[in-house]
Amino acid sequence: MAVLRDYYKSDVAPALMKKFEYKNVMQIPKLDKVVINVGCGEAKDNPKALDNIIDELALITGQKGVITTAKKSVSNFKLRAGNKIGAKVTLRGEKMYEFVYKFFNIALPRVRDFKGINPNSFDGRGNYACGLKEQLIFPEIEYDKIEKIRGMDICFVTTANTDEEARELLRLLGAPFAKQ
Repeated sequence: MAVLRDYYKSDVAPALMKKFEYKNVMQIPKLDKVVINVGCGEAKDNPKALDNIIDELALITGQKGVITTAKKSVSNFKLRAGNKIGAKVTLRGEKMYEFVYKFFNIALPRVRDFKGINPNSFDGRGNYACGLKEQLIFPEIEYDKIEKIRGMDICFVTTANTDEEARELLRLLGAPFAKQ
């Protein structure tokens, strides 16, 4: 999937340079990494659930996930610091571009009644986050083989300084933002 990386170099970078009038090519924002996070509250009771989550993340991203642990104890949730509560994958380079292409062009159009992703989910520093309610939108996941429908958070980390630059970068990479 070097296609998206080549597309960035040939179409996206010059378009950004022209629109924002950068003086230097090093000012052009880039996609730095993509972080996919799955939280699993039931993992403290069912340790096998984390194995299923890691397997599904590996299918979706092509990279093995890392188990995340609780940083603080929360008595209302019966949670202690150090408990395993989820998994995450950080994608960079070719795998990141493959995932971005697959997410924008294959997975998101499979969402029922899809009108686009929220264009206001930027953090003020050029990073974009979105959440999914189910992992079934990815073609690698077979409905019969999943244990439970789980959601995930996907965060696109860019080198952009403003949300406007990041929004334009993601739009040029194929992000289907909803019309406002």
